[in-house]
Amino acid sequence: MLPRIGISVGDLAGIGPEIIYKTFLDARLLKFCTPVVYGTATVLFDDFPRSNDAEPLTFRQVREAADIAPGKHNAVTCWEDDFHLTPGQPSQASGTAARQSLLAAARDLKAGLLDALVTAPISKENTQADDFRYPGHTEFLTSFFEARESLMLLACDELRVATATGHIPLKDVPGRVTKELLKTKLQILLKSLKQDFGIEKPRVAVLGLNPHAGENGLLGTEEQSVVTPVIQQLLHDGHLVYGPYPADGYFGTGQYRQFDATLSLYHDQGLIPFKTLAFERGVNFTAGLPVIRTSPDHGTAYGLAGQFKADETSFREALYMACELVRQRQLLAGIKPLIPGPPLRGGRHE
Repeated sequence: MLPRIGISVGDLAGIGPEIIYKTFLDARLLKFCTPVVYGTATVLFDDFPRSNDAEPLTFRQVREAADIAPGKHNAVTCWEDDFHLTPGQPSQASGTAARQSLLAAARDLKAGLLDALVTAPISKENTQADDFRYPGHTEFLTSFFEARESLMLLACDELRVATATGHIPLKDVPGRVTKELLKTKLQILLKSLKQDFGIEKPRVAVLGLNPHAGENGLLGTEEQSVVTPVIQQLLHDGHLVYGPYPADGYFGTGQYRQFDATLSLYHDQGLIPFKTLAFERGVNFTAGLPVIRTSPDHGTAYGLAGQFKADETSFREALYMACELVRQRQLLAGIKPLIPGPPLRGGRHE
């Protein structure tokens, strides 16, 4: 059957509902997946403009994912309240809806009722509650699916950038970057490049923590004491892992094109160059989980909400990638996909 792609709606006061709506205006997507949006379709999409010459976008509302219709737009009810929302103004109601949508979709993904999950943006602050104390999707899903570690991996075509540490204060980064952490993150990255992206012998670059990668200890010693020993050990074990590279020159000269992926050591070190190079089409993939989760690489964009000006490209790419990753894992498991797709985008070509 077609991949069943669960979709959490994110913060309803942001652009999540709009980019979902715009994506599925293209009915051709139903040839590649069965979308399952977690939320009430009337709340999500009733106020969006409709083209006079296009078929109206409708969702089949069901109570549970077991009742979804293959090849149709589906919406699973996960709240009963009537929400009174103002675009661009996050509220307790919009945070509650975002949380309920994500929790319901995650439960169905764990139960095997979905094949992958695409998450629309949430407000990390506005989503907090007694049953949700996580700085973001990545940390919640890592805990929910009982993974020892996971990895934030941003991808767009041949550009892939992962982060060794995630949503933590910058002052805490040096203490978190240990040999054990780096080795674990690199092992997750190498496995994902093989398993999910079909790269048989991936080449991975590791960035330095300090300016100029420490300048041989003059500007910091973490490269010599932590980063380099891990790289040398993985090289000894037969993996193509290199570095540490100074982040500025590495991206500025285009050196990243020589590798299948780059491991940055903290959030902004990796995400600033990635979003500069690929903001409109970038996808956030959580590697290291037993399930597939992707998302657009942007936030709630409250300033755009309600204007119908949001660009849905990144969300659409996240949906495409989720479908491709389902297909890749099916092939790896010896399962013939229902619809053969194009080769996975990305990967270096010699």
